[in-house]
Parts: sequence; C-alpha cells; structure tokens
Amino acid sequence: MEIGIIFLAFLIVGGGLLALNIVTSVWAYRDSVRKGRSSAYNLVVLIGTLFFPIVGLIVYLIIRND
Repeated sequence: MEIGIIFLAFLIVGGGLLALNIVTSVWAYRDSVRKGRSSAYNLVVLIGTLFFPIVGLIVYLIIRND
C-alpha cells in the first residue's frame, strides 16, 4: 500500500512538471512570434525549451531582448 501512495505522488509531481514544461515552451514560442522573429528562430526556441526546459528557458530569457 505504501508503494502505491509513493507511485501516485510520483505521477502527480511528474505530470505537473510536464505540464509546466509545455506551458513555458508555448509561452516562449508565442513570445518569440510576438516579437517578430523568424519562423526558424521560433522553432528553435520551441524545441530548445521543450527538450531542455530549465536551460532553454534561461537562455531564451537572456537573449529575448536583443
């Protein structure tokens, strides 16, 4: 029974982190589109934030105002 509770907690936390990753990736993509960047740049931002969530978002936040 204890293993089931731990597994359920793991699923909830993992699902929350996955949802947060998707939300931040979509936000970064929409922000780059709103700033008028090229389509290739927008896709790089989306893929970078999806596959490297923390590092990708930090890098995008640093270079977004250039």
